[in-house]
Amino acid sequence: MIQKIASLLLLFLILQSCTHAQNFDKAKLDSFFVALNTKDQNMGSIAIAVNGGLVYQNAIGYSQVNKELKTPATIETKYRIGSITKMFTATMIFQLIDESKLSFDTPLSTYFPQLPNARKITIREMLQHRSGLHNFTSDSLYATYMTSSKSEAEMTAIFAGQKSDFEPDTKAAYSNTNFVLLGYIIEKLTGKPYAEELKKRVTSKIGLTETYYSTKANWSKNEAYSYNYTGQWTQMPKTDMSIPGGAGAIISTPADLVKFINALFDGKLISPASLEQMKTMRDNLGMGMLATPFYDKKGYGHTGGIDGFYSLLMYFPEERVAIAYTSNGTRYSYIDVVRGH
Repeated sequence: MIQKIASLLLLFLILQSCTHAQNFDKAKLDSFFVALNTKDQNMGSIAIAVNGGLVYQNAIGYSQVNKELKTPATIETKYRIGSITKMFTATMIFQLIDESKLSFDTPLSTYFPQLPNARKITIREMLQHRSGLHNFTSDSLYATYMTSSKSEAEMTAIFAGQKSDFEPDTKAAYSNTNFVLLGYIIEKLTGKPYAEELKKRVTSKIGLTETYYSTKANWSKNEAYSYNYTGQWTQMPKTDMSIPGGAGAIISTPADLVKFINALFDGKLISPASLEQMKTMRDNLGMGMLATPFYDKKGYGHTGGIDGFYSLLMYFPEERVAIAYTSNGTRYSYIDVVRGH
């Protein structure tokens, strides 16, 4: 583990200079990432936006490591973003609610009556992780099928065979199952695949050219592979993206992610009332969004992790600062990277 390069280097500099983007201290940030790269502590990419405009981008490490062949990552390299996908899924659910095609009080049984407590569970509780549905990725059997393609019917059969962890709305517990199901509900309401609705409702709408529903890793599309460090970078196995779906199947770049969260908070994707609902925390969980406090500052966003990919997206409304970091190889905590530790 490398020593602290500079206390609060990253966020402190960003948030202190947020109203004067032209004074952004790029050199200090560059030195921080040079140190990470030189010591082989992290591989990834970062983008920072102030008042809606990019003020900093950088990429370190490699998008692919294959024996002697090492392909340097660039700011155009794309990464699997894991659970940040939930923000995109929640955005589309809120759009359907804004369009009066869905309600917070719609019971899960409308679409999946075979699931535990389906009549008692509502869309609201699924968004808030208060459904009690067991988190399928925590189940011991998950590792036995994670690399195989699964249909909606196969996934819902797995969910139906798992007992609820608690009665709906009695407490909160983070569960990927909620958002896989919300992704399926988007498909049922629109009659279109999740990937098509994502493009129509979000990416094409706000000009995200490097964000899409992932399938198999595609080197020709400049997609990164993920790695674990065991004296050298060793490639990780890949989850088949039919499994995480609306909970974790999107691929993107940091530049697209900050563009997305800026558009979300600027009211370009959902109504102001829906945004307020999305960022209202209950038991530290919003509706597809998490609170990310930083000392006296309050930010909103999400983290993500899948197959050795780690990511973080944050937005500070008061300062109008957006930060996205994606990593495909981590020895040094990606959260500490963003915090500047």
